[in-house]
Amino acid sequence: MQNWLASHDFEDDAMAAPPCCPSTGENGSRLGSSNRRIFGDITTNRLWTFRVLMHQDLAPNEQLAIVGNCEALGNWQPSGAAPMTKEDDPESNLWTGEVYIPRHCATEYRYMVCAVEPTTEQLLVRRWETHLQPRRIEELDEQPSSGNCDIFGSFNGQEKVDRGWLTKESIVQLKFFYAPFTFKQRMKRRHVQVKVTPMNLSIPVASCDSLAPVSPPEDSLSNDTHDTKENGGESSTAFAFSEVVTLSADECEIKSQEQFGTACGPSDLVIFHLTVGDMENTAYLIDLYTYSSRVARDDGPPNHLGYHYVLPNLFKRSEGNLEIPITCAKGHRPLGMMRLGYLIVKPSSLSAHMDMSVSYARYWNNKWTGLDVGHRGSGTSFKAKDAVIRENTITSLKNAAEHGADMVEFDVQLSKDLVPVVYHDFMIYVSLKSKCSMQEHDFLELPMRELTLEQLKKLKVYHTAEGLSRETRSFHNDDMLEHQPFPQLSDVLDSLDVHVGFNIEIKWSQRLQDGKMEEEFEHVVDRNLYIDCILEVVMRKAGNRRVVLSCFDPDICTMLRFKQNRYPVMFLTLGRTTKYKQYLDPRGNSMELAVWHAVGMQLLGIVAHTEDLLRDPSQVNLAKERGLVLFCWGDDNNSKDTIKLLKGLGLHAIIYDKMDVLTTKEVKQSVFHLQAKDSQKEMLKLQALETGHVWHTSPDGSEEQQA
Repeated sequence: MQNWLASHDFEDDAMAAPPCCPSTGENGSRLGSSNRRIFGDITTNRLWTFRVLMHQDLAPNEQLAIVGNCEALGNWQPSGAAPMTKEDDPESNLWTGEVYIPRHCATEYRYMVCAVEPTTEQLLVRRWETHLQPRRIEELDEQPSSGNCDIFGSFNGQEKVDRGWLTKESIVQLKFFYAPFTFKQRMKRRHVQVKVTPMNLSIPVASCDSLAPVSPPEDSLSNDTHDTKENGGESSTAFAFSEVVTLSADECEIKSQEQFGTACGPSDLVIFHLTVGDMENTAYLIDLYTYSSRVARDDGPPNHLGYHYVLPNLFKRSEGNLEIPITCAKGHRPLGMMRLGYLIVKPSSLSAHMDMSVSYARYWNNKWTGLDVGHRGSGTSFKAKDAVIRENTITSLKNAAEHGADMVEFDVQLSKDLVPVVYHDFMIYVSLKSKCSMQEHDFLELPMRELTLEQLKKLKVYHTAEGLSRETRSFHNDDMLEHQPFPQLSDVLDSLDVHVGFNIEIKWSQRLQDGKMEEEFEHVVDRNLYIDCILEVVMRKAGNRRVVLSCFDPDICTMLRFKQNRYPVMFLTLGRTTKYKQYLDPRGNSMELAVWHAVGMQLLGIVAHTEDLLRDPSQVNLAKERGLVLFCWGDDNNSKDTIKLLKGLGLHAIIYDKMDVLTTKEVKQSVFHLQAKDSQKEMLKLQALETGHVWHTSPDGSEEQQA
């Protein structure tokens, strides 16, 4: 497991939105073009041979390419990446590429593993180097010798490689949790292994005879997979990468499927991770295998138990559950049933604007530890009677920042007209009478998502606590604009100092273990559209701000991770708790499962429930040993002693109420602001040295330039 708690030496700590570089002017990938690229006058360019050793396994149709800051390297756009060629020697791991790069300026670049969808020629970023500072060829550098090669993923003593994000392809995840099979009595004790194979649904123009199986496939005993053409086979337009992850201590990283699938036992949580080029024309063959109790696993292949084809028209929404029959592999009769969950992740419309100049998806400076994060700004206002500022308002967020919050945490959900607004509860109460009167039955309870932004702004809306107690609350300067509830996310991003970090929690109602929904209503807006609406605002408005995205829903976290390549995502968890009802999805109900999910989906880390951490503080090591960043939340944090204890345990951030009361900071500024000032001082020192001036430090610690 790579350690993503990066050192800060020679690194720019700003989690800045990368600039949108101009495209190459071509519609598709250029990987099919010649390896040598010449742009402009040859006298202004020089031929450079890139050499890199690839020690990682590559799947069929994967290859290496170079992307960088010049036109020949795509101006950081993946579609313009320069292809590389593997040496002919099968024993060699060397890849080379010749590119004409600018002669009179430095060239920055990264290596990437990519694949090209055969029908559209669209490039997929499979994985890429994500060091904060890219590789660099200086203006006066000479071509290194042929024996001096880069190593893919390894640079400046650090190894950092991330999976790519979605551009035009989609991800289909099929979830097999706790052996979801129902068999006849004699099959109940069998341990089942599952393999999922994406299938091409395009029907070739040929006679029925030509479609008959000729020979069994090389990687499966199932004759039902004879027409499978993974990764763009010759007679198929299907294009897919079939991978799997088991949420366990030893197997929690996504990997290629094995020949006879993955064990899906009573205690296993298995997610099949399928990257698909053409969703509409791809089905999924689920093959079930089992080993006879009389035959040891090492003595031979398993028995092919059964199968089922999942057609794409079964995926009605972005997520759901399927209950499908298992057909006997030999007799082709019904053998039983299986119930599985699915998730569809589609590319964002912003994908074309995401370049490869930098990524903060798993970046965390190791100076950032014990950060103070303002919960809903200045704290929950409807639990404490003494709160004078309404939670999740611009004023509440600013007040926390003014008292030294390094980051502020707030909740975002969509109004009926799909505008991201800042609000915590799923339900609200609306007054049915004039604002001047208040009777016991004057309130109407509604889902917040059923009101448009204009209605939320104009109607007299009450918090859930007010509606249940029939007691209204008044807050300081409640009639002023920045004190009003439901501020737009875009306004919040514009209003606060850029050096204040944001922990943006995406609100999404989940099903609880008792079968009820948190919100009491089923979702109306599709997950993909919901996330895209929020990401569009963040990408457009965040600028240089440090932003961390989080959610209690593990599938929302997965979607946030693979829809963009810029901002880190953290998984909010309940853990073992007596204070809240647990979710039906088990991944957030224990620290172990949460850590394994975060590792598998390449999230930045975990936002743990402090109640669970205090029950067993050793759980902190579960996250740290995996290189994950660890925040914590909960009412237990509202104590100076608890905050001190949690910082002593090495947590990276503590989310708590009443920043003005509980913080122990002497300097009421965020760590990001202080680091920015330090960086500015260093820059002024360098400028002073270059101009021949002296940089003087006075006895009081202040610094200035002297002639």
